[in-house]
Amino acid sequence: MRWQYRTTVLVLCLLAFFVTYFARMAISPVIPFIVADFDVSNAEIGLALTGMWLAYGLSQFPSGVLSDRYGEKPVILVAVGGTVVASVLLAFSPIFAAFVVLAILLGLVAGLHYAVATTLLSRTYDELGRAVGIHSMGGPLAGLVAPVAAAWVGSRFGWRPALALTVAVGVPVFALFAWRIRPTEPRRPDQPMRDRFEVAALFDLVSRPAVAFTLAIAMLGTFIVQGLLTFLPTFFVQHRGYSATVAGTAFSAFFVVRTVGQFLLGDLSDRYGRDLAIGGSMFAGTIGLFGLVAAQSQVVVGVAVLLAGLGSSFFAALDPRFLDQFGDAERGAGFGLVRTCYTVVGSAGSVGVGLLADLFGWGPSFLVLGGLFAITVCSLAVNRAFGLGY
Repeated sequence: MRWQYRTTVLVLCLLAFFVTYFARMAISPVIPFIVADFDVSNAEIGLALTGMWLAYGLSQFPSGVLSDRYGEKPVILVAVGGTVVASVLLAFSPIFAAFVVLAILLGLVAGLHYAVATTLLSRTYDELGRAVGIHSMGGPLAGLVAPVAAAWVGSRFGWRPALALTVAVGVPVFALFAWRIRPTEPRRPDQPMRDRFEVAALFDLVSRPAVAFTLAIAMLGTFIVQGLLTFLPTFFVQHRGYSATVAGTAFSAFFVVRTVGQFLLGDLSDRYGRDLAIGGSMFAGTIGLFGLVAAQSQVVVGVAVLLAGLGSSFFAALDPRFLDQFGDAERGAGFGLVRTCYTVVGSAGSVGVGLLADLFGWGPSFLVLGGLFAITVCSLAVNRAFGLGY
């Protein structure tokens, strides 16, 4: 088969997403070293990372507006290059206050990538679900590689070199993207950017019934996934009594399934419809989360982990469902806007699950997550069964 330009676009978008995700995932394994070096509490470092994830969500909408004005290529280059620069600055933070500010900066520049890359793929591929699914694999792949690499470097050389690892993956990807990706024609090059931030126009985008319904599904799903990404290893250690090594292995398996699941669900959504793919994924997540709490053997727990990983892969079908609702001229800002909405709301999953665990224990908190997955499945089923058109 002859290598096609659209394949180059897809591969380099995946690698760019890998870089922006790698930089954020490299922080968690070296948190104990950062806490000790700056002599701060876990709550304070948690606040810094919350700021980073909120900034990541808030920058999704402006990224779409920027791509409409200047085209996708320069925005993605700023995302990748800015992620590298912010990671280096973060590694050289002289005081904790600077670390907090630079962590937020890292979230802002990293958040410029995903929505813009997705709209670039919508220009390049007709089979958008498959393309988005493959592109989305960059995140789980970084989730597999970054914690291991950062932990190894951090334990030997300290947390600063661990955070600077982003340079090794980011600079080559930046150079390749700048060299191999052609500029695209901006969708709205002449429209003043302030016009894109009018409240009435933004409300019109998200208040369309199909968009609002998809957004509600996305918010619940992101809340669940954010809680899992934050606390799944802790759940294994404190609720099931596993060692840190076994918990880490299970977490890696979770990411492996997410990686494969992104591709499979994206392809499935192209073939059989977005809702079937999203509903099937979230149904698997429902069974998986209930299984994690109720399982009586390690074999059942292993199966539950696989199902939970598949359940968290729904984004590969969900994001194309959003894009299906927007016209070509709306896709940049529209998709960026909904990404901001559901990422910001979903980021509360870390706080919400932690609070539930403190109040009621890990078992009930994970049952609540399973129940939220079940609500989304029922909503999709009702929408399909009664032809509501959402």
